[in-house]
Amino acid sequence: MKKLCQIITALFVSLMVTMVATTTFAAKHQTSDTTPTIFFHGYSSSSKAEDSMAQSLIKSGHAKTDITAEVGADGKITLHDDRKKDKSAAPDIVEVNFDNNRDSNYEDQATWVFNVITTLQKDYKINKMNIVAHSMGNMAVMYYILHHGQDKKLPQMQKFFAIAGTYNGAMGWNEPDNYTVDAKTGQPSEENDRFKVLLPLRKTFPKQIEVMNVYGDTTGKGDDTMVTNKSCQTMRYLLNGRAKSYKEYKVTGDLARHEKLHENPEINKALNKFLFPAQKHHHKTVHHGLFG
Repeated sequence: MKKLCQIITALFVSLMVTMVATTTFAAKHQTSDTTPTIFFHGYSSSSKAEDSMAQSLIKSGHAKTDITAEVGADGKITLHDDRKKDKSAAPDIVEVNFDNNRDSNYEDQATWVFNVITTLQKDYKINKMNIVAHSMGNMAVMYYILHHGQDKKLPQMQKFFAIAGTYNGAMGWNEPDNYTVDAKTGQPSEENDRFKVLLPLRKTFPKQIEVMNVYGDTTGKGDDTMVTNKSCQTMRYLLNGRAKSYKEYKVTGDLARHEKLHENPEINKALNKFLFPAQKHHHKTVHHGLFG
């Protein structure tokens, strides 16, 4: 009888150890069901430029929670989470703020993007994400994809809403003079140095990403006063047909100016429709631009 009790006790202890180990393993490897939308601003800007777009997602009922990820000049990430409850749950929206917002070194910026994403992965167990970027924020994201897009251990990008990307340079700065862009392929007749760095993406851009390429034409001259439409359109060449889907959307008028694009109600509507196509929207969508 004593021996039987010892056997039962040993089996019980073994069972408890197994249960604890299994629970610990599950907790360690648990992932979030939330796919957060992460916003990246452009040169000399801040997370304030992301507020209008982020709020449009909340007002449309597509998001509820919003936090800020501050990136120090040293690349260190500080999360500002003002939620009163469920702080362990992944947020719907993450607005990123680069403290050193005048650093035009895209390798640095790619590291910052990586640091933001891995911090969110560690703290909230995210395994998927959507990204929205404006201006040079797109270059930070593209350089991140160049270096980490094939890493399956990282959260996988599902959708990329790219606004006014400076892929082949910005006006009056590093854009080639008098070049042309092939309407079918997006190939520029002349490439700047930073565009050339991204060319390996033609063979490595992740195939699960849906892309919306947005740009503005304020006066019909093909630019938003800072970035030309053709520079934006060269993104097509970098993707090389690898993206799950690729569409371009052009907006016009005064709100198509570069610094107003992230405040543009038309773009906010397009963003909601792109991220949540199967859901009803609380406001009527008017398309002055072109999907295709």
